[in-house]
Amino acid sequence: MLIKQLTKISVKIKDLTAILYWIDNKHTPHGVDVYPASAQGVPFTASYIACKGDPIANLQEDLAAEQKARATYEKLIDLCRDNPDVLDPLRYLREREVVHFQRFGEALRGVQDKLAEKKFYMNDMKPCE
Repeated sequence: MLIKQLTKISVKIKDLTAILYWIDNKHTPHGVDVYPASAQGVPFTASYIACKGDPIANLQEDLAAEQKARATYEKLIDLCRDNPDVLDPLRYLREREVVHFQRFGEALRGVQDKLAEKKFYMNDMKPCE
């Protein structure tokens, strides 16, 4: 009985040590600052953001991401047909992706129209005498 209790205590101390190590190494160095990381502790990096410097390419990328998200929600809706508590939030999220897709489409059309405009340069200088 005594050995059994000691084993339980040692396991608890071992778990506590692991928790304290995790808190000390993951949270303490950053204080109250934002430190985005994945569930595995991998820090966020800007390479996750796909920006090309071309507004049309960036908007096309955004449109594709919204369509992928919409398709994911539709697949989840198909899988959860028998659970109405899950269906309503999924339908809302799917509708939100559709609205985002529409707004990005409008922005893309605006950018394309602006880039297609003929450019005029006015010069109000008088000729040299």
